[in-house]
Amino acid sequence: MSSLDAALRALDTDPLGQHLAAMVDAPAASARRFYAAAHIVMQASYAEVPEQHSAPFDPGELAAHIDWDATLGLRRFLDGHGLGLAEAMDTAQRFELGWELASTLIQKAGGLGLREGFVAGAGVDHLAGELDEDALVAGVIFQARFIQDTGGIPILLPLVALPQRSAQEHDYVTHYTRVIDALEGPLLVHWLGEVFHPGLRGYFPGASFARILAHDPAKVRGCKLSLLDADLERRVRAELTPRDQVVLTGDDHHFADLIVEGGAPAARASDLGGRTLAIGPFSHALLGVLEGIARPAGLALRALGEGDAALARELLVPCEEYGRHVFCAPTPHYKAGLAFTAYLAGLQDNALLPGRLDLSRDRQHQLRVAELAARAGAFEDRALAAERLRAWSAESRRTSRRPMP
Repeated sequence: MSSLDAALRALDTDPLGQHLAAMVDAPAASARRFYAAAHIVMQASYAEVPEQHSAPFDPGELAAHIDWDATLGLRRFLDGHGLGLAEAMDTAQRFELGWELASTLIQKAGGLGLREGFVAGAGVDHLAGELDEDALVAGVIFQARFIQDTGGIPILLPLVALPQRSAQEHDYVTHYTRVIDALEGPLLVHWLGEVFHPGLRGYFPGASFARILAHDPAKVRGCKLSLLDADLERRVRAELTPRDQVVLTGDDHHFADLIVEGGAPAARASDLGGRTLAIGPFSHALLGVLEGIARPAGLALRALGEGDAALARELLVPCEEYGRHVFCAPTPHYKAGLAFTAYLAGLQDNALLPGRLDLSRDRQHQLRVAELAARAGAFEDRALAAERLRAWSAESRRTSRRPMP
């Protein structure tokens, strides 16, 4: 059976069919939090822009080709499935976009009236040149307050400047505690591994991360870990739970177990930005993969809220298989699979990405993306997905080319 035939066969039936009766227009409230990091949707005109993957692309040129209606529609879709939004993060190519576009995204997210709320990344990319420690601290504070003013929760992004200057444990602790002391809560801290960004190798040296999280737990409600290391995540979670802090898993390879964890019940409840936050031996989620599997993930979140861990696991395991493939090496190219899934689902009219990152995966990879998304139950309109897949497959065969490096 060809890869196309396998994907089309997977679209023949809806694996969520037996569970759809449990779905309602307004998902049941849950003390578990799932935040989906979403990408930027491009207009068809962007296909005429010369490929820029050999050098950083120009965010100013990019801005003229953003499809804002579809970009915001994608975010409403995620919110409608009970998922919070993680804005201006790696999935939106934050490290390439810069602050001007990121701040526009954050403002627009704040104006959507999202039922599940949003978090957004605070860094220093509005500043240029070599920055001393005072400038780094002031820069993060500025962006965090901007996010709070729009109604979001700041997540403190890792700063490439720290490993670039060979900062040591004390330097990291000093930087983060100065930022935390200057801000109101709630705040989150993001640890992004070098598998997602090579410039972050050696981030949080020594015991710096543990010291930072312990500094003011009333403000710092937890962290997002994007290290693809499930054992480390469990160790961090065990340290945070007694302080009523949480881990938002960013592990797109192992999230099913980390979220469900044998059906462990919540020990107690806390608060995150006015929303109930379950505390216990499990992870919440802030994942790029959630964008591609919002439909089954929303059902799994509802199941967790109703105490049905077995159903949540049943729904999430196929989603994890999808995630492992979408996020396979080279991991930063995962956005191509998410945009392709959104295109097949009818959420956008093309699969283009900033910098033409959509060209980073080959035809066989994308056909497997379609098959695994279908098996996970990602597509409500399976006929549309099949129609688009056939058309895309024929075109991609005709214009076959090597994926970008």
